[in-house]
Amino acid sequence: MIKRIFFPFLVVALLFTMAIPASAGKIFSDVGEQFTAKAELEFLAEQGIVTSGPTIAFGINRSITRLEASEMLVRALHLDTTNRPSPSLIDVKKDNPGYDVIATVVDEGIILGNLKKEFNPKALLTRAEMSAILVRAFDLKLPKSASPFKFVDVDQKSFAASTIRILFANNITFGYPDHTFKPTMTLTRAHFGIFLARIMNPKFQDSLTCYTPVSKKTHHVNVAVTTLWKSPNLARTVDRPAVSTPSDIGKWTKTMTIPQKQWLVGKTETQALYGQEVEVLSTSGDWMQVAVKNQYSPKNKAGYPGWVPKSHIQASYSDYAQCNTVLVTKPTTTLYQDKSKNRPFMEISFNTSLPILEVQTGWVKVQTPLDGVKYVQKQDVKVVEKGKGLAKPTQQDILSSAKQFNGLSYLWAGTSGFGLDCSGFTYSVYRQHGIDIPRDASVQATHGLAVSKNNLQPGDLLFFAYNNGKGNVHHVGMYIGDGKMIHSPNPKKTVEILSINAEPYRSEFSGARRYLK
Repeated sequence: MIKRIFFPFLVVALLFTMAIPASAGKIFSDVGEQFTAKAELEFLAEQGIVTSGPTIAFGINRSITRLEASEMLVRALHLDTTNRPSPSLIDVKKDNPGYDVIATVVDEGIILGNLKKEFNPKALLTRAEMSAILVRAFDLKLPKSASPFKFVDVDQKSFAASTIRILFANNITFGYPDHTFKPTMTLTRAHFGIFLARIMNPKFQDSLTCYTPVSKKTHHVNVAVTTLWKSPNLARTVDRPAVSTPSDIGKWTKTMTIPQKQWLVGKTETQALYGQEVEVLSTSGDWMQVAVKNQYSPKNKAGYPGWVPKSHIQASYSDYAQCNTVLVTKPTTTLYQDKSKNRPFMEISFNTSLPILEVQTGWVKVQTPLDGVKYVQKQDVKVVEKGKGLAKPTQQDILSSAKQFNGLSYLWAGTSGFGLDCSGFTYSVYRQHGIDIPRDASVQATHGLAVSKNNLQPGDLLFFAYNNGKGNVHHVGMYIGDGKMIHSPNPKKTVEILSINAEPYRSEFSGARRYLK
């Protein structure tokens, strides 16, 4: 038996993102410059593990067969295929294509036949089978300090349970972005190539930092912004950008007419941002009723409730409580696939919060809820250290955050940098500085410290009510000093600054509250 080559420091995460920017040049006909794993596949070609060329397709989306995986492993491990004993398998004859390769991996004990003494060279390789093959090929062991974590979708009585655990314990795979393993799913050639490249070359490796896998399922927003509706199936044709996956709230706000924006009043409730945790309350067809956990509302103790498309919410099995986080400080910014502006992934909103994997020069490497590792420009976010929270803001801090929205479109139920309603504006500005206030104006008006109109300070919230200020509160603005306020008034206007004595606000003033202590 030929001795295999082993590679140290096997720290590999099968998150479908790159740690290293891809080099220029077309190495395969189906691998473009923007392909996520271009660098990994290029490495395999350089090592002679796969044949490359601008007219040769790698087959990135094609499921890999047992024979194809065997061929890659033989080349990766530099195994001699000559003079191997017969594999003694009923479906493998000397004149079969790949006979020498199959005889080699069987002789090495890397890939074995089934109980019927069949190799099934054309059978597709599953992730469970892959785990057993890699553990055998690279002689991986379970570290003494291995955590007891088990993927919730892996039957602990299955043949691959132990090898999957070994892969996880050796940081070779952390599963899918939703933190399941999907053992019965077949592998594409590209995914198998990623495993090999990351095993063989440490520059492609990625490792867990502050993430703790858990068995409890949680649900997170998996679009840039999701809008919560009063009931399911209310969305019109013009609302498709808001309810599609991915959503495009910027396009939605720009394409609606004023009457179409006014129609939303009473139809939509609030919004939730990418990565925010929600509690699922019920489902109806393609819609899901959720409560946004960090938006206080007396409507539901779990958070602000409403209906969203099911496709906007995804389950996850993870805990990032030990992580530092970034908080987006600009109205919107872009997540990128790597440290380059050439590969944008998603435009995200003010107040989007994501776990930090690494702070780098000019960039922050972040973990997304279900889309793997991405990058955001450091200038567009601030770092929130675990356990410390945000520093107490000054009045100027609050006003600076508020004024950057001057001119932004009004959007009923809006809490994002793509569009804001009146209380969504005040809620979002205070949340940026670690101060959680109620979501709705009528509830904001009953919390905080009551202050008189002649004792206003910048940052105080001003409330306005029907019946000359004596009826129900219907609007809120923020005092900025010099007798002026900034607010998001109605669908006909944008966020604006004006005198607090302008009508109808002078006549409808009903009180003020201070949340900045």
